[in-house]
Amino acid sequence: MGRLSIQAARGPMPSLKSHFLLRRDIVYLNHGAFGACPRPVFEVYQRWQQELERQPVEFLGRRAAELMAEARTRLAAYLACAPDEVVYFPNPTTALNMVARSLPLRPGDEVLATDHEYGALDRTWRFLCAKAGARYIRQAIGLPIESAEAVVEAFWSGVSERTRLVFLSHITSPTALTFPVAEICRRARQAGLLVIVDGAHAPGHIPLDLPALGADVYAGACHKWLCAPKGASFLYARRSIQPRLEPLVVSWGWEAEKPSPSPFVDHHEWQGTRDLAAFLSVPAAIDFQEQHDWPEVRRRCHALASRTRRQIIERTGLPPLCPDSDTWFAQMVAARLPETDVELLQRRLVEKYRIEVPCLRWNGQPLIRVSFQAYNEPEEAQRLVEGLAELLPPSSVNDPGRPMY
Repeated sequence: MGRLSIQAARGPMPSLKSHFLLRRDIVYLNHGAFGACPRPVFEVYQRWQQELERQPVEFLGRRAAELMAEARTRLAAYLACAPDEVVYFPNPTTALNMVARSLPLRPGDEVLATDHEYGALDRTWRFLCAKAGARYIRQAIGLPIESAEAVVEAFWSGVSERTRLVFLSHITSPTALTFPVAEICRRARQAGLLVIVDGAHAPGHIPLDLPALGADVYAGACHKWLCAPKGASFLYARRSIQPRLEPLVVSWGWEAEKPSPSPFVDHHEWQGTRDLAAFLSVPAAIDFQEQHDWPEVRRRCHALASRTRRQIIERTGLPPLCPDSDTWFAQMVAARLPETDVELLQRRLVEKYRIEVPCLRWNGQPLIRVSFQAYNEPEEAQRLVEGLAELLPPSSVNDPGRPMY
């Protein structure tokens, strides 16, 4: 039996909400955290798990390599790369830990990142730089964003003669900004610097052509915006850097008894006994989005994100983080909040309004980050705006001209 597939949608659907397993009593505006899996994809995921349990030796011992190759080939086509340039990982943090641990740093070396990076990866680089006596540089990208050129110049001003590699997010986690990664990759290649991109939020969220983007290494989550089951992510690596990447777990793929044409795949794909169902379900997630006109879903969600941001800004009087354009944000958007207890605000939004949305503090600035996916409706965004209108203290609205720093 080959790849399991989902049934094609029959007839027009007034809403995609019915396809998702999310609780109906919660307004879920936090897809960017862990995603949400559509019911048809989740059913494929469960069928793979059942196949494994019916005959584990047959499945893992004789079929797994071929099945994983099929799933990897389908993902590679989606990313516009070759099957031997991509390998599955359970999450981007694990994939990027493998990469970071494979690249030797010496005392005085510098790793250049931005101050918008995901906290887990900030910790990874600080940990490894501290062990090596190197420095992790979090280059400030000031807000509001004015232009792609300004972002590139601000970031590139952090490059020094000690810079050994560049690390940055494609779509930032705390500020939900789409950075001009392709231009930064171009400059890095000219300077002979390695580029590692954290693309956790990009697959399924924005179109991707990884070879054209130009990163040496790119990690992405399939269980976020692509809507695959939890635990499905990938690492893309150019063939020229693959020999430098050491397996995080040394297992049977190292010195393989039956090697495949790709040592990269051999070394990183087989990590011992584990559930492969999430990886094998990624093609079903791609199918689901193809069958439901995902470019139109993205357009509708971006329009809802744009409108909601405007309404929040009208409420707070605070300046936006970036221009109102799909160049800078897609289905996930962040907005400033007046000075407030963000943990209390988030908890009260859940308790009183049944709204799941992250409120956070980034560089000292309170923010709210709102995600819109195919299951969200305008009425849910309106409930958030009304909740903020009641819960935010009107007397604490900041001066709109106050700079971020």
